[in-house]
Amino acid sequence: MRFEVLTIFPEMVESAFKTGVTGRASGEGLIELDTVNIRDYSTNSYGSIDGYTYGGGAGMLMQCEPVFRAFEEAKRRLEAAEDTEAAGNGHDKKVRVIYMTPAGEVFSQSKAEELSKEKELIFLCGHYEGIDERVIEEIVTDRISIGDYILTGGELSALVVMDSVSRLIPGVLKNDESAETESFNTGGLLEYPQYTRPGEWHGKRVPDILLSGDHAGVDNYRMHEMRRVTREIRPDLYRKYMEERGIY
Repeated sequence: MRFEVLTIFPEMVESAFKTGVTGRASGEGLIELDTVNIRDYSTNSYGSIDGYTYGGGAGMLMQCEPVFRAFEEAKRRLEAAEDTEAAGNGHDKKVRVIYMTPAGEVFSQSKAEELSKEKELIFLCGHYEGIDERVIEEIVTDRISIGDYILTGGELSALVVMDSVSRLIPGVLKNDESAETESFNTGGLLEYPQYTRPGEWHGKRVPDILLSGDHAGVDNYRMHEMRRVTREIRPDLYRKYMEERGIY
């Protein structure tokens, strides 16, 4: 998987991406990250990329041309990378361009799974009051939000999506099973509580069933706990889980 990020803060994206699981996977060549600094494609001598909004209103808006030029540079890099990997195949598939915006589709595990099937993704990170709608219409294929709140820019939300997508790439997680048994990969239920040594801590004991060696009993216990936790913490998810099974 190759990520290209269009941003005015490339160092913010690069420093966060190159730590932890994504950093290790990047070092092993399982995922790749490149950034394009939108400011490098300013059309004026001041290096500015924003302007006042037509019709008035507070704040500034990112202009079309610098964003479009940055996109074309990212696309050129992807084409060059593909030519290197498979000379002569061309780059006829339209790459997905994800604009991180509060006005987008709320990100979910199913969306992460869908995006993980792509070979490459471009992320567009806005700032100020956003981006001129015309360039969004021209290049963007997906508008994604990570929740109903507002951030100062799209970099943090892009990192969230890239992290979630990366861990679904084969080999990124050393234990492939862990990606399948975590929350939102368990039929819509949250993950069950987990414990490690010691068996007792501050007067709290590990549930006896987990120490019993009864594998069927452990499975039943964990399913019960997933339902309980989901019902108590995310009743909306629990209702959906029950409705999908015809239980009302």
